[in-house]
Amino acid sequence: MSDINPTRRKQEAVVAPDDSLHPKLKRLFRLQWEPAQDAHVLLYPEGMVKLNQSAAQILLRCDGTRDIPALVADLEQAFNASGLGDDVRAFIAGARARGWLE
Repeated sequence: MSDINPTRRKQEAVVAPDDSLHPKLKRLFRLQWEPAQDAHVLLYPEGMVKLNQSAAQILLRCDGTRDIPALVADLEQAFNASGLGDDVRAFIAGARARGWLE
C-alpha cells in the first residue's frame, strides 16, 4: 500500500532549519488558546489550525528571541525531557514550509 498522505510527503522533503535561526510567527498568524477546541489554535485569515500540545508548546516559544538550541533547551527543561532536538527541528522545518514561521 502506498503512502498517499500529501502532508507527510511534504514534511519529508523539508530541509532542517539552521540552528542560528530565531523562529517567529509570521504576522499573518495568531496563536491563542481556544476554549471551544480545548486546545491552542493557529488563526489566519482563511481559517485555523488546531494544534496538539507539543506543537503549541513549540510555537509558544517561537517569539524571535531564541535560536533553536535555546528553544530546545527550554522545552527539555520545562518538560524534564531530553533528546527533543530532532523532533523540534522537524516541526520547525514543517512550520516554515507551511508559511507559519519567519
